Amino acid sequence: MELSGKKVNFLGDSITEGVGASCVENIYLNVLKRKENLAAARNYGWSGSRIARQLDFRGEDPEYAYVDRFYKMDDDADIIVVFGGTNDYGHGDAPLGTMEDRTPTTFYGACHLLIEGLMNKYPLATIVFMTPIHRDMGPDMDRIHPSRYNATLLDYSNIIKEVAQYYSVPVVDLFATAGIHPEIKINKEKLCPDGLHPNDAGNEIIASRLAGVLKAL
Repeated sequence: MELSGKKVNFLGDSITEGVGASCVENIYLNVLKRKENLAAARNYGWSGSRIARQLDFRGEDPEYAYVDRFYKMDDDADIIVVFGGTNDYGHGDAPLGTMEDRTPTTFYGACHLLIEGLMNKYPLATIVFMTPIHRDMGPDMDRIHPSRYNATLLDYSNIIKEVAQYYSVPVVDLFATAGIHPEIKINKEKLCPDGLHPNDAGNEIIASRLAGVLKAL
């Protein structure tokens, strides 16, 4: 795919919003815009947001989850990039569910509804999902690790890939290929200092991996 001149909507969480990058220009989507001459790189990142809706959403914006807010994105995009899952793992209370689910309050179901919704909203656009990157699982992060579903971040990554494959939607498997693994001390220092949000160098990697998949389509 030729990327020059394309309009791209980016739906995501704090990483897409830009937490960890030193400035707006160094967020992965703006790196991609600059390097590939995109016509637009629209940022729909919202810190803390999840793909699935919370079971207990008291006090939370009713359109906080991806599945509830994707419809607000601009209509004229050529490409939609969805980057999420780490907050569903980290502090979401929606169960994993099953492949048969079509409910916004399970992770499986929300992935289904999100992809179906995007396909209906953008029938001619290219839709691409990105799996979560690795995150620090050390003692300082234990307080935000869920235990009630006995699911790993890899489980969430695999669900994204499974549901995307069902709809023939391409996936950038950052969990497997980003080379960001902040449990390795030097890797954390150079790419993801807080153990969760990539720095400028980490954002460059994400932009590169995404560009590689998009150009191959």
